[in-house]
Amino acid sequence: MADEIKTQQADGAKKPDQKAQPKRRYRTVAFARVYVNCSFNNTIITFTDEKGGVIAWSTSGGNGFRGTKKGTPFAAQITAAKASAKAADYGVRQAMIFVSGPGPGRETAIRGIAQSGIHVVSIKDITPIPHNGCRPPKARRV
Repeated sequence: MADEIKTQQADGAKKPDQKAQPKRRYRTVAFARVYVNCSFNNTIITFTDEKGGVIAWSTSGGNGFRGTKKGTPFAAQITAAKASAKAADYGVRQAMIFVSGPGPGRETAIRGIAQSGIHVVSIKDITPIPHNGCRPPKARRV
């Protein structure tokens, strides 16, 4: 009996009656806020709840796109689809979208979210715009 316990511990194997448990989803969120940050080099999509807690996120670089391909509209669409699939596991059905940045994947990211089955309630552009801009350089003397 004691030898049997020692061999089980030495093997390091799990008991046969234990099974791997699937990942637990602790909450369901029906309404989400989606932040789409599109730069010329990358696209980052973040799903948050009403309070701002992150539910799911995805980036073009994290989906296998490298170099200049990260900034393409196709990469933004794939990124939006992957982030939407993760958010759908939490029960997201409706979303407000906030788009920031001048990148080429702005519209395709929104289309990717809408095609994944999430109802888009509103779209708002929150790109920061300078009110007066930077100070211009001094006058050129020739």
